[in-house]
Amino acid sequence: MSNELAASHAAWSETPRPLAFLLQMSAVAEADIRKLIHDPVELFTRMIQPGLWLVVFGPVFSRTRAIPTGGLRYLDFITPGILAQSVLFGAIFYGISLIWERDLGILQKFLVSPAPRTALVGGRAISSTIRSLAQTIFVYVVALLLGVNLRFQWLAIGGVLLAVMLGSAIFSTFSLIAACIVKSRERFMGIGQVLTMPLFFASNAIYPLSMMPSWLHALAVVNPLSYQVDLLRALMVNGGQSVFGIGWDFGAQILIFAGLIAIATRLYPTILN
Repeated sequence: MSNELAASHAAWSETPRPLAFLLQMSAVAEADIRKLIHDPVELFTRMIQPGLWLVVFGPVFSRTRAIPTGGLRYLDFITPGILAQSVLFGAIFYGISLIWERDLGILQKFLVSPAPRTALVGGRAISSTIRSLAQTIFVYVVALLLGVNLRFQWLAIGGVLLAVMLGSAIFSTFSLIAACIVKSRERFMGIGQVLTMPLFFASNAIYPLSMMPSWLHALAVVNPLSYQVDLLRALMVNGGQSVFGIGWDFGAQILIFAGLIAIATRLYPTILN
């Protein structure tokens, strides 16, 4: 072991464990956030799709009045779903950065550091939330321009931001698991393309659970995106209601995230194989 690595281990060993864990997670997150700051093009391109859905799809389907929305205008109903979709699409391809870093030799340096695997995975989940917050601001601006009946109470906005961050952490961690399994950029991109649309359409993002056939309803209930949409719909728009309950929406997503963190932590070193 080199002198620098030995010194690093000694420094971390003298830091209280909870504080050291948080510092290690923040260091991993900071490295990813710096990459985003230096090259924000991907962030801007990810904003095009939700903008098109809100500007084109929402107003067109609002005229049909064929989808029961519980008293909401269809554009109001769909806006939380489009925000959740934006978070999903931005996070689901996050794992490809892990494959790039492995190929460049960066990942190996992280794995020999004193940071536990949980901190490495958690730090990446935290960094993914920065992208989702930028997408949230964009969706709010577009929705406001389109006349969506948004809620602007501080508690509601805080709940939306927390929900978006949690959703981004879930899908980015799921993406890391996929990267650890497939191990190549080509296969990962194929898996990402296959997963995004089924996750989106097998949720309550653009139509309510009540109008789904039984088989689709069963899939929607186990789809984490459904809980994020349900939570956002209750917090984001005036008149929006949660089908599952706000407490259960948060609780289900936290449980899913904890399970994904455990799986990703176990699989993380295997990407080198």
